[in-house]
Amino acid sequence: MIIKTIGVVGAGTMGNGIAQVFAQAGFTVRLVDVAQPMLDRARAAIDKSLAKFVEKGKLGDADKSATLGRLSTATSLDLLADADYIVEAIVESADAKSALFTTLDAIAGRHAILASNTSSISITRLGAATKRPDKVLGMHFMNPVPLMPLVEMIRGHATSEETLTTASELCVKLGKTPVEAADYPGFIANRILMPMINEAIYAVMEGVGTPEAIDSVMTLGMNHPMGPLTLADFIGLDVCLAIMNVLHVGLGDPKYRPCPLLRRMVAAGQLGRKSGQGFYTY
Repeated sequence: MIIKTIGVVGAGTMGNGIAQVFAQAGFTVRLVDVAQPMLDRARAAIDKSLAKFVEKGKLGDADKSATLGRLSTATSLDLLADADYIVEAIVESADAKSALFTTLDAIAGRHAILASNTSSISITRLGAATKRPDKVLGMHFMNPVPLMPLVEMIRGHATSEETLTTASELCVKLGKTPVEAADYPGFIANRILMPMINEAIYAVMEGVGTPEAIDSVMTLGMNHPMGPLTLADFIGLDVCLAIMNVLHVGLGDPKYRPCPLLRRMVAAGQLGRKSGQGFYTY
């Protein structure tokens, strides 16, 4: 199928990054969020990101203007009625995502593919919320979306080969590398990453080391580009907790139990960069 118009639902950090890369790749993009201020912030963030590409010589001024010209925003999902491909990037909640997929299924044309940027939630469950489970898949981008080359592609129980092929070809057009993962809690990326972050938080709680010491061991000793606690702050501790809960419930193994310190920090509103306080102060 020929894909020309892309819908993106959710104008947070991931949503605006996804909208940006599709617009940069020449697609008509419609970004939808329930709150106009979120859309205004998203457009400003995209403008700033594109300006950095121009500054580094990776994008021309004309290309920046053309990219922004291909992007429109709205607070109504009705804007997506003629979209060929829709990517959901809302809060990491199975109930919220399922409800949205039911709504999108009713609005979008029968040919449209519905993708979720979920980092851990069952694609099979999201597909079951629609009448087109064969056209539902996971398309998990990495943050920051304009810079990270990986897209984790998750096939639900009913996802067709044609849908996965179409989505993978889209990734290549975005300059990304698609990697397929099975529909298990956390998929590949977060099944490995989040337990490491969780263990680092246990190490803080038990006094094994300070956040600075733990991050230094992992960056200087293991050659990670960012320590696990710095990364947790960057992702958002609430998001980390949500993913750990999905792993714990979905896999039923106590090794995925979220660290009590993580639960306490989220309850206190210490969510990392976005709240100004996490394992570090921002």
